[in-house]
Amino acid sequence: MRNILVTGGSRGIGRAIVSRFARAGDTVWFTYHRGAAEARELIGELAGCPRPRAFPFAQGDWDSHTALMERLPGPVDVLVNNAAVGSRTVEMYSGPEAYQRDLAMLRINALGPLWLIQAVAAGMERRGGGKIVNICSVGGGITQFAGFAHSDGMSKAALAHLTRQLAAEWAHSPIDVFALCPGATDTPMFHASTLDGLGPGERAAVEAALPGGRLLSPGELAEIVFWLAGPHSAAMHGAVIDASLGLGSAPGLLSRKAEVS
Repeated sequence: MRNILVTGGSRGIGRAIVSRFARAGDTVWFTYHRGAAEARELIGELAGCPRPRAFPFAQGDWDSHTALMERLPGPVDVLVNNAAVGSRTVEMYSGPEAYQRDLAMLRINALGPLWLIQAVAAGMERRGGGKIVNICSVGGGITQFAGFAHSDGMSKAALAHLTRQLAAEWAHSPIDVFALCPGATDTPMFHASTLDGLGPGERAAVEAALPGGRLLSPGELAEIVFWLAGPHSAAMHGAVIDASLGLGSAPGLLSRKAEVS
């Protein structure tokens, strides 16, 4: 049985990841920031599985990182760096000024995952192995989209770079590291950045323009993460994976984003 740590596990993609590992019988610990009620709800939904544990966590805050590491009941075998903010959701974690939003974006999306990796990697090395999956974004990790905050793409690009850098340093290490870059996914973050405020017709037009004419589901991405955390993914060590239904190859399909923001 593996110990899995998933950040931002109370909603969206993180929630699906927590559920996937728990239903497979793994020991799952996950973090939340403002989603305490959602965390309790998720634990209730997984009552027939090994009971997950939820921990409050302010990613990018050093004291909160230290407290989380002290509270974890055991070593981490698989780290899924999922918690992040986007061009709209960052406003809930920063002051009103643009520079404050930029600082929060880089602190949460780039420094937070770096600090978590630094906290667990030595233990993985000592125990002979581990898996780290960084949930990045097609925007920044693979390509770029007009209309989003500059620091948003910068922070996601930094996480993709970190993945490649660690892969190079760990070429002879038992730790595997990957970055998964989702496209337009049916999550609160994508709703906030792109869909909220649109009328039904506008939203239908945006979705129809996407590859496949649809949003990705969190469950689809959770299946990929689960596979990456398994024994057959070693050949993909260091991979930055475009999981966007092809949006990363045709970013112009989301060009309406700049018009509807």
